[in-house]
Formats: sequence, structure tokens, C-alpha cells
Amino acid sequence: MPPGYREFEFDLPQALLAHLIQAFDTMEPGPLTPEVVELIPEAQGVYQLFHRNTLVYIGKTDAQSGLRQRLSRHAWTVQHRKNLAASDVSFKAIRVYVFTAIDLETQLIQHYKSTATVAWNSSGFGSNDPGRERDTTNARPEGFDAQFPVDLDRQTSIMMESSGSAQDALVALRKSLPYTLRFEASARGSRKAHPDLQSTKILPLVEAYTTRQLLVHIVRSLPSGWQATLLPGRVIIYKEQRDYEFGEAIARS
Repeated sequence: MPPGYREFEFDLPQALLAHLIQAFDTMEPGPLTPEVVELIPEAQGVYQLFHRNTLVYIGKTDAQSGLRQRLSRHAWTVQHRKNLAASDVSFKAIRVYVFTAIDLETQLIQHYKSTATVAWNSSGFGSNDPGRERDTTNARPEGFDAQFPVDLDRQTSIMMESSGSAQDALVALRKSLPYTLRFEASARGSRKAHPDLQSTKILPLVEAYTTRQLLVHIVRSLPSGWQATLLPGRVIIYKEQRDYEFGEAIARS
């Protein structure tokens, strides 16, 4: 080398990864509750989820959502599931001020897989509605929806103290549920509900009821031919009389 010159290579990705691992391993997890998550900044970063103190998920933020939004969504998802209490789930989150193009999520998963299964990654946890074309497929046995099925027998917060349309009741219920509720539209791709749902009036319910009881009440109020079906991770309501191999008919009209 010429006088006054030298070469220096700094492995930024590995240095960042090592510091993050050290930071995570020295942190105590916090409860994944709306009250706690609301205190987390809407910022870029990485996070971990724990089920009964076992690491099950590693995630990172993206351009559409920061830490608060991602954790809020997860806190919503773990509700109303069989075999799973929301209080069993906790989290660790780290804001990363200098966020590079490094795939931190993959590298953290690779590191922790030597000591943990990270079971909820690639399990369908937190996925969006797969759509009508996937309604006939089964959930993977090791997937989130198979391990923690939707629990329809939880009391719902929806109060039907006055008459309204089936569409109104289903829209209100959909907003309250921490899983997908999909019902038939007036046409493919339309935002409007099927005419039967718009025109059918639902009698009020005055006693406490579960999600299952409310769905049965709505569907049996509809004209003949309607069906509510519980599928892995979601409920669908369509004008059909059909047996799904991997679903359970909740109610028929």
C-alpha cells in the first residue's frame, strides 16, 4: 500500500444485527394489550411476539405501518381464539432510527431459530382474507388458524336494541370481530351488499348473546337459501346451500 493510505471494511449489517440481538436478549417483554401498545411510537423498527414466554414471531415495520400499528393489529388478532388467551401473548419492540435496506427480519429469524421454533412466522398469523377462491382449502395443521381456531361462542359487544337491516348488523359485527367476516356482495367486486342483506329487517335482541347466536339470528331472518359457514380463520355468509369439506355450517335459512 502507498504511504498515507489504508483500507477499512466495516460490516454494517452484522454489527447492527449483533446490537439488536443483544438489546432484545436483555429486555423484558411487555403485555400485548391495546393500552400498552398505544404508548409505542408509530416508528420503524423490529419486534418479537411471545406465547407464554416462548418466542413465536419476529416482524418488522414497512412503509405502510409502524410499530404501533403492527402491534395493534397483532393484539387484535389474538382475541376470540380457542386455546389462546390474549393475556398469554407479550412483545418486545425496538425502534431503529437508521433503517437500512438490510433484511433484519430474516436475519433475526435465522439467529433465533437455533434456539426457538418461531412458530407463528409463515403460519398464516396476521394474514389478510385469502378471498373466495381459497374458501375450499384447508388450513395447514401447524398453521395459526388450525392451532388456534376462531371461537364463535364469545359474547359479542354488538347491541341490537332496535330493528335494522341484515347489512347494518353484519357491518357492525364485522367491525367488532378480530377475524374476517365476509358476506356476499350485490355483484363481483362491488362494495354494496347483496339486495337480500339490504332489504331484510332484523328484529332486535335484548339479551346478551354470542357471535354464533347473532349469526344464527341474522341468517335465519334472511330469505331461503342463505348460509353462514365457519372456515379456518374466518366466517363467510353467502346465498348458497353447500357443504364445505373444511368448514362448519353455522346456520341456514
